[in-house]
Amino acid sequence: MKTKLPQIWIDNLQILDIAFQPIVNIHTGEIHAVEALLRNYQEVGFKSIFALFDAVYKEGILYPFDLELRKKAISKFTTIKKYKYIKLFYNLDNRLFNIKTISTGNTALLLKEYGIKKEALCFEISERHEISSDFDIQKVLQYYKNENYCIAIDDFGVGYSGYKLLYDSTPDIIKIDRFFLQNIEKNLKKKLMVRSITNLAIQLGIKVIAEGVETEEELFVCKEIGCHLVQGYLVQRPTTKVDDILSSYENIQKIITKDKRNKKNHTIHNYIDKIQALHSKTKMNLVFDYFKQNKSTPIVPVVNASNEPLGVLHELDIKEFLYSPYGISLLLKNEDKKSKLKNMLHMCGSTDINSSINTIVELFSNNTESKGIIITKNSAYYGFLSARAIISIMNEENLLLARDQNPLTKLPGNTVIEESISQISQNTGEYLLCYFDLDNFKVFNDVYGFRNGDRVIQLFADLLKNNLPTEVFKAHIGGDDFFISFNTKKNLNLQQSTKDIKSIIQIFSQSVRKFYSIEDQDNSYIQAKNRDGILQKFNLLSVSASVLEIRKETFYRCIENINHVLSSQKKIAKNDPNHIAMSSLL
Repeated sequence: MKTKLPQIWIDNLQILDIAFQPIVNIHTGEIHAVEALLRNYQEVGFKSIFALFDAVYKEGILYPFDLELRKKAISKFTTIKKYKYIKLFYNLDNRLFNIKTISTGNTALLLKEYGIKKEALCFEISERHEISSDFDIQKVLQYYKNENYCIAIDDFGVGYSGYKLLYDSTPDIIKIDRFFLQNIEKNLKKKLMVRSITNLAIQLGIKVIAEGVETEEELFVCKEIGCHLVQGYLVQRPTTKVDDILSSYENIQKIITKDKRNKKNHTIHNYIDKIQALHSKTKMNLVFDYFKQNKSTPIVPVVNASNEPLGVLHELDIKEFLYSPYGISLLLKNEDKKSKLKNMLHMCGSTDINSSINTIVELFSNNTESKGIIITKNSAYYGFLSARAIISIMNEENLLLARDQNPLTKLPGNTVIEESISQISQNTGEYLLCYFDLDNFKVFNDVYGFRNGDRVIQLFADLLKNNLPTEVFKAHIGGDDFFISFNTKKNLNLQQSTKDIKSIIQIFSQSVRKFYSIEDQDNSYIQAKNRDGILQKFNLLSVSASVLEIRKETFYRCIENINHVLSSQKKIAKNDPNHIAMSSLL
């Protein structure tokens, strides 16, 4: 492999340009990252980006060319407004992994030169080229992860490696290829496959990007399935003009708002039975005729003159009169003097079509004899939700909740966490957010095994559940990372909440000792090999907390600021004697 670029390629790099395409949060439309894409390759004599990289690979200059390209991309990235709050996605050619003479640390030097943290750089591993079986890709990718770089698998599902690359690399992010997303709303097979991939990723603690989204329908499906981020022409086309990159995308926010407005009752619409209601003054002979003509309708809503629901009539009540010797005569007798139908009504809960599913379920649950719920629109009768329909809706809701639950701790996962932080960023209340990270967990796992590691994770989850008020939002980010938030609107005192966090830290440090051998407990450390293979002493498990207070007067409460502060404080917390780092968002 050559280490220096020929002059012609140095000249070509002057002509080549970098375009950026935003990657945004699928729930808020706020920017999460930009992907660097090569432009002006035609001007240097190539029909495609792939052809250009094939050429530098054949000339044996792939690595030095790629290194200069990284520098060009990073340099331009720093000209984006608020670049410090977003990530840069950079594509790596898989053939780089087959070059065994690559020197390490070059990217770190570049980032240091431009004042960018390693966590801000995400390497995209494409599946376009097959990786040699002789090469240990897991070792290389683990090196990048150990160095705090983000790893993403690009074009997931259409390349050579598929799930094997997912297994080997254990990425932070996967990007689902456009092939699976195009017209997904019309293709059940694609929807099932994307849901399967997304569910697997969520269980593994991996974020999912829906790449190449071009229509609102595709966005809605991806959001419903559980994708975390979205990229594509619907958001913005790649642009070489950095001023075109925005902090938030109003076009996506409008779509999301519209989705939220409709989504709340989208499931309800599918289950509403448009039963023709009876008027409260309907003659009983017409009621008999109604049930004879609608034999599959066991319940009929009854309305007044303004089409407002009064209750429901059960078919069984009518049958009792129909099958008795004098039943019909009794019902028809003196019918003109009083409304017989009104006297036969059963109470039934009703709610507006724009009500939340939770409201409907609560209404249904409050009456053990309920046969369903009447749905109104602008106070007028609209339709009926049967008990069977409500149970089906509840099952759908439970499946959606289970999809994002951590399978070990049963706590909410990343999708719910991001939605929670998004709501906090849009509200004006006071909050206390906390990011928990277990210290020395990897070493414990290596020495005592994954089963005991799972027990430690479960222990901490139980501590959160048992020692914090029910009003506190508790979630499991994945692995040994947890998240909680206190909302003062729910009568949670900030000072007491801080004490609760400190108490969790202390209780965990005491409780976790039982997982160690007596010898390790007496020593208060364990011996294990570090990343360099050298035997080293490690402290027993503890937990560090990055705490952020959001006050009522906090103005800059955007998601980027919240995540930036919580993440940057992690290292401070780990080095603090009390294992806690606290700050307030201005």
